Amino acid sequence: MTNNFSRRRVLIIEDEPSIRNVLYALLAGLDCDSSVATNDRQALAMISRENYDAVLLDMRCSKAPADQVVSQIKEIRPSLLGRVLVITSEVSDSQAMEMIERQCVPYVPRNRMLKDLWAFLRPILGGSKAPETVR
Repeated sequence: MTNNFSRRRVLIIEDEPSIRNVLYALLAGLDCDSSVATNDRQALAMISRENYDAVLLDMRCSKAPADQVVSQIKEIRPSLLGRVLVITSEVSDSQAMEMIERQCVPYVPRNRMLKDLWAFLRPILGGSKAPETVR
């Protein structure tokens, strides 16, 4: 059971160290505990063992298609429905983007990640205004 004083837990699925470090620092600034997985298999194992309030999934760090990873996450932890944010890069695969939009999976382009991440996390974290570092 979660009480009002517990920190929110976010799983970062990202294989690029620089992006991973930015996300980790940003979430620490939002008073979140973060765990990191560098691939989808590791992430799914972590999700099966631990509860998370949200998941940030880099679309390119998985060998499996993003929709398959999101479906597996939802199967393991139905409570994460609507709490998985897909981070996209310069995605040239139009089918992947269509899948994301068709399944109503929230996503944010990597070049807007810092700005748009707070809009995704605010309802989950219960905050009312963005911290100074996110603006």
